[in-house]
Amino acid sequence: MKIIAIGRNYVEHIEELNNERPEEPIIFTKPDTALVRNNQPFYYPDFSIDIHYEVELVIRICKMGKNIHEKFASSYFDAIGLGIDFTARDLQNKAKNKGLPWTLAKGFDGSAPISEFLPLSSIKDVHNLNFSLQLDREVKQKGNSSLMLFDFNTIISYVSRFITLRSGDMIFTGTPKGVGPVKIGNILEGYIEDQKLLEVEIK
Repeated sequence: MKIIAIGRNYVEHIEELNNERPEEPIIFTKPDTALVRNNQPFYYPDFSIDIHYEVELVIRICKMGKNIHEKFASSYFDAIGLGIDFTARDLQNKAKNKGLPWTLAKGFDGSAPISEFLPLSSIKDVHNLNFSLQLDREVKQKGNSSLMLFDFNTIISYVSRFITLRSGDMIFTGTPKGVGPVKIGNILEGYIEDQKLLEVEIK
């Protein structure tokens, strides 16, 4: 199992961080030690003072594929969940300023809380799917899969040119605007449509 993530996939999020709009998907990865399951807490690390939440739709790969054509890509994932791409923004900015990779800022232990997955059969339209994140009961992020620069099928096709996808792999598909910092004591709650799927306490 591997975790692949897509950066800068929502225009308004690109604009809020003053980033350049990509011409093709921006790919980074997280190790399996980043995963946090079953609504377990997130422990604020001692190497950062600026951890940000980024809520994302996560698709689950259901079979092996390489060089997948876009028209067949929809058969390679079978479920959608929610994830939080915790980012050490101070480490990321330091790396970006030096032209270095974001690995430590994105891939540290516990940086990928993930919800249960909803089977595609339970979702009316995966390409028009609302999701949101609340911080201490206040809505901070709202997104819809129709607003992605690169949709699920494009992402799967593109990634599979370079990296073989296997059953159980997870792809974080990008975050909408509204990202921000967390502090100890905060509670994050994630929703797909009106269904609460994720709760993470910051400790």
